[in-house]
Amino acid sequence: MTEPDQHPTAKPAGRTTAERTERKQGAREVAGGGAVKVSRRGTWAKLSPLLRLLILTQLAFNIGFFAVLPFLAEHLGTAIGMAGWMVGFVLGLRTFSQQGLFVVGGALADRYGVRPVVLAGCVLRIAGFVWLGYADEDWSVIGSVLLIGFAAALFSPAVESEVARQAVVWEESGGGPRTGVLALFTVAGQAGAFVGPLIGALLLAVDYRVVCLAGAGVFVLVLAGHFRLLPQHIPGRERVEVRGGLGGLLRNRRFLALCCAYGAYLLAYNQLYLLLPDEVERATGSQAALAWLFGLSSLLVVAAQLPVTRWAAGRLDLRRSMAGGLLLIASGFVVVGLALPAEWTGTAGLLPAAAFVILLTLGQMLVAPAARAWVPDLAVEGRLGLYTGAMSSVSGLIVLVGSAAAGALMDARLPAPVPWLALAAVPVASVLLIPGPAPAGRKKPGALGAPSD
Repeated sequence: MTEPDQHPTAKPAGRTTAERTERKQGAREVAGGGAVKVSRRGTWAKLSPLLRLLILTQLAFNIGFFAVLPFLAEHLGTAIGMAGWMVGFVLGLRTFSQQGLFVVGGALADRYGVRPVVLAGCVLRIAGFVWLGYADEDWSVIGSVLLIGFAAALFSPAVESEVARQAVVWEESGGGPRTGVLALFTVAGQAGAFVGPLIGALLLAVDYRVVCLAGAGVFVLVLAGHFRLLPQHIPGRERVEVRGGLGGLLRNRRFLALCCAYGAYLLAYNQLYLLLPDEVERATGSQAALAWLFGLSSLLVVAAQLPVTRWAAGRLDLRRSMAGGLLLIASGFVVVGLALPAEWTGTAGLLPAAAFVILLTLGQMLVAPAARAWVPDLAVEGRLGLYTGAMSSVSGLIVLVGSAAAGALMDARLPAPVPWLALAAVPVASVLLIPGPAPAGRKKPGALGAPSD
């Protein structure tokens, strides 16, 4: 359900211009704060069974994933004995093997459909978590982390691209702005990100291996559920050849600019697993508070994502939403960087870290739905999986390089604020990369959640 960037007037098969205009007008009224107001419960009740399954899928994915990942850096540094730069590199490698290979998973989803790609990814994630639980050498850790990342590179773009496609269908049928569906998808993911670390923190009292096996167990349940419930073929999703499409994508400068801006956000978000644990350890002498900070982030998204999305829909276009979010994220790094010279410890020492988490989360609420809503407007027909994957691949490469650099800054015996302030500069600079208005004669992204004409 995407429209080619080269042919902005292309219409989905089977719909007249009048029908599409009427549906878009209804979506504009919702996005602009018109008579239709849809609550979270009302939106959920009206979603198709497929969209409900995909949103619950994101919830389950994140429960399993976040039970394991927040504690990985500490495990690598203490139990395995890796240097700081190596820990940063492994974390970046995990992100790159996931985000960097999304383009592969997206292309495979375009060709073979959602079901087989999701099921294969679940099998690999189970194997990766089990392997990580028993890995005790650098090469073994790297292998398991690569497998864990590649698993997500299969199932995540398949699920995300189909949610985006279904969100456009929802919008064009008059259900509401597409960002409302995508925000609900984000809420489900963050609910999982809240529950996961709490489960992991409880199991960590036994052993990190138990944490990994529990994460694998979650994905066993996901695999069984999707084997039974996920349709073999989703109506309206046409399969295409795996090859082809990359040339046009690489020539799409506006899409690549969006990828780079999104990559800056993802690099900042990745510091929840690198800089934040180090700061919590400095302030309190342990990482016990880390799970609560992750919980704070997740609760904020669960409680505020949909209200923030509705607020932004009536006031900001996609570009302004992303710019505002990136500046909020940068301010979070600045807060910690400016507070570090005071060397606060204990509860007071956690306040800058909490402010960082809050500002990062608020920025995420603006950036993530806007970026995802923008991709269908820039993708070529039938290649939404490829474009969704490519955005994550480019951003994954940025995270790989940036995380290794952040780890090197932490090892370089520089003043404590330097890594934080250096990372603050990244989202600020990325604001300049956000695509501007479309050239004359091309499709322009509309207001947040509204169609683009």
